[in-house]
This record gives sequence, structure tokens and C-alpha cells, in this order.
Amino acid sequence: MLSFSHTAEYRHQAIPAAIAALAGIADQRGWTFESSEDASRFDDAGLSAFDVVVFLMTTGDVLSAEEEAAFERFIRSGKGYVGVHSAADTEYDWPWYGQLVGAYFLGHGDIQTASVLVDAPGHPALADVPDPWSRRDEWYGFQTNPRAAVEVLLRVDESSFTPGPGMMGDDHPIAWCHEFDGGRSFYTALGHTADSYEEPAFLEHLAWGIEWAAGRR
Repeated sequence: MLSFSHTAEYRHQAIPAAIAALAGIADQRGWTFESSEDASRFDDAGLSAFDVVVFLMTTGDVLSAEEEAAFERFIRSGKGYVGVHSAADTEYDWPWYGQLVGAYFLGHGDIQTASVLVDAPGHPALADVPDPWSRRDEWYGFQTNPRAAVEVLLRVDESSFTPGPGMMGDDHPIAWCHEFDGGRSFYTALGHTADSYEEPAFLEHLAWGIEWAAGRR
């Protein structure tokens, strides 16, 4: 697994905690793990050692056209993508990436506690997720509802918090997955806060999502 956390726009303070958490997950599960902010890793040789790349709270335009093409080849070879939180606030001028993620970021309200509902009982990435799941985070809304193109795993109940500019209405997906262009994509909007990376249910959600994207589930 390669964790990529380069930021060209807003930088989340939780990135160091998130990297440490992924390293811990990898150690527990016997995965190879590397963390980088070097976009030059995105060539055929640099990506060949990995089954999955995690865009860990990336923001803005983080890859060149050549690096984008290499990543497209990586996915088309049957490999996996995982997007965490602001991975949806990344590469707005790369339509293929928008399809890979499933939806682009629109806005959010304040950090607050909300109720998360399970949409796909039995999916591996939900193995340790309670239903409903009450947790504190920054709740993203998206420019489009991805449901028609992805399998929605989790949605957030907008009646349980104040969504502000992230309002999506009665159907507010917050985590999903899909097979795309020969590979697999898993996205979770959770994980804004450093505390998230000490939360067992969230860490299991993330770990199982990575395994699914890597084709191991």
C-alpha cells in the first residue's frame, strides 16, 4: 500500500495521525506500507510494487498529466484506489479522477456529532460499524449524488446535524465503493479529525475498505 498525502490547497492537521494509523494497520495485517508526498512516484515503475494507493486527505491539483496517465494505467491493470476525506477535494480538472472517486466535494458545516446509517449490510468495509453509528466529524456534502454509479455503504442522517453548505437532503452518501475502469475504488468522507484515527470502528472501516480495494475481499 502506498499512502499519498500531497496537498496543493488546504492541509489537514490530522495527516500525521492518519499516516501513523495506516502504518499501524499495515503492521497488524502484514502489509507492505510506504507513505509519500512525492508525486514523481506516480510512474509505472514507482506504482508497480503496490496493490492499492490511498489518497490520504489530498487537496487540489497534485499530479501532472504524465503522472495522471500512469495512475490510470495502474487502475486499469486491476489495482485499487482508496480516497479518504478530502480526496474528493482533489483534481477537479481531471474527469477520470472524478469518476474514480465517485463525486467531488461541495461543502461542509461545523465539526459536530451526527448519525451515520449503514446502507450495505454485509459489505466487508462495514464489518465493525454499528448501525446507527454516532460519531463526531466534519461532514462533507458533494456536488452530485454518486448513488447511481457506486454502491453506497454509509449515509449520514441530515436530521441529526446541521449540514450547512454540505446539505444534500434525504439521501446523503458518505462512504461508497465501485469497480471502475478495470480496478476497484473505495471512498470514505470520514476522517477529518485526528481523533478519528484512534477510533476502532473507523480504523476497521478504513482497513476493510483498503482490503476490498486491493481485491482481497
